[in-house]
Amino acid sequence: MAQIDSYRSSLMNRQNELSKLTADKAKEQIKIADLNKKINSASDAIRRTKTISTINSKLKEIERYNKDIANVTKKIADFESKIVKKNKEIFDYQKKINNEQNSIDKKRRIENDKLQKDQERSLRTINDTLNHHNTLHRTTFNEIQELKKIPEKITVLFLASNPIDQAPLRLDEEARSITEMIRKARHRDSVKFESRWALQTIDLLQAINEHDPTIVHFSGHGSDNDEIVFQSQDGVTKLVKKEALVQTMMASSDNIRLVFFNTCFSKNQAEAISQFVDATIGMNTSIGDEAARVFSSQFYSAISFGLSVEKAFQQAKGLLMMEDIPEESTPELFIKPGLKAEEIILVQPS
Repeated sequence: MAQIDSYRSSLMNRQNELSKLTADKAKEQIKIADLNKKINSASDAIRRTKTISTINSKLKEIERYNKDIANVTKKIADFESKIVKKNKEIFDYQKKINNEQNSIDKKRRIENDKLQKDQERSLRTINDTLNHHNTLHRTTFNEIQELKKIPEKITVLFLASNPIDQAPLRLDEEARSITEMIRKARHRDSVKFESRWALQTIDLLQAINEHDPTIVHFSGHGSDNDEIVFQSQDGVTKLVKKEALVQTMMASSDNIRLVFFNTCFSKNQAEAISQFVDATIGMNTSIGDEAARVFSSQFYSAISFGLSVEKAFQQAKGLLMMEDIPEESTPELFIKPGLKAEEIILVQPS
């Protein structure tokens, strides 16, 4: 198991433990409410009676209930202490995940730079060979013609946000599934998959400017108030309004052709941004983890086979139906005015 996967597993365990501690604390708080009701009932009985024995009996009950409240309060304090500690552990693991992801991204960039330099050296060698060996001219020319048939390269920028105070999502499974389906596609070498995890607002434009993507993919939580959930610096929810996303995409749309919101209640964001990019996809209601994974992975598979956005979208919906996932009507496709979905092909041979 990779180190980052180990950290994610540990983070999920801590989140589950935190949920249990919170539930246990809530149970104890209910006990205090019940005890207070009993104290009030006993106090009412004292006010209604003039019998000394009854008054003494009810006073003893009240004393006993107060002792019980003190014990429960102590338990609640203990749970709160454990909850604080667990939140600290969750924050530490999230930080480890971020650091590990940054390290992975850095290694990938180094590898890509090395690959690009190797390719540049290879091209220089070919040019030198052409200049000094005329007899190889025809062979080299044919190789170049074959290279021209390779589809142009596009970059998919996968942006994931899963704050610690939200229900955990299987975003790593979605990313893995998309990567696997692209790898199996005909034009896999023409699709570059880049990811950013624990997305903060400061990361969005940085990632877009750094990778110059063709597709921007948001994966995580959304709200029914037209907001996308990012993360704050301490790992908790940071809500970003539709208007802010529209402004950001408008200012970054020169090379972006598709924006994919694989988040709940993202239809309005997608529709608004479709005024500035060729195509957008959003969800008209909440969407389950499995549906999000299946739909997105098949969509990118079709795109990587050179199919149009329209066919890729319809194939992805078809796979949801074949998998008996009744959410095929949740995703919606929006196209920039003046364009046709069946004519938008993101991976196309020259």
